[in-house]
Amino acid sequence: MRKAARMRTSTSSRNTVSAYIADAPAPARKMLRELRAAIRSAAPGAEEMISYRMPYYSYHGRLIYFAGYRHHIGVYVMGAARKAYARELQKYQTSKATLHFPIGSPLPLGLVKKLVRHQARENRRAAAARR
Repeated sequence: MRKAARMRTSTSSRNTVSAYIADAPAPARKMLRELRAAIRSAAPGAEEMISYRMPYYSYHGRLIYFAGYRHHIGVYVMGAARKAYARELQKYQTSKATLHFPIGSPLPLGLVKKLVRHQARENRRAAAARR
């Protein structure tokens, strides 16, 4: 099995999500912008940053990551959300926490929002319990 071809990266892509998307191959940019908007609307208080050279969202802990590749968009789902929506995720899942969406296919933005909201609630509960 061949490795997924990662999008080209430059120094600027390591700094902001906007720069990461701008550096993505043209066919992936629209999908990355849609994904970003869905995540931000589902967790408006989340911090957006680059981690492991890909966009990452944090709200009282890890929420979700995503990455652009030549032939697909990878979404990396965290903890409880992954378990809560396991059945809905099956058709996109390639490993325990990885979802693949082929370039040009419709993104399940409603499902992405549910995942992010669920994980945000779980992270908030866990943070409150630690206090």
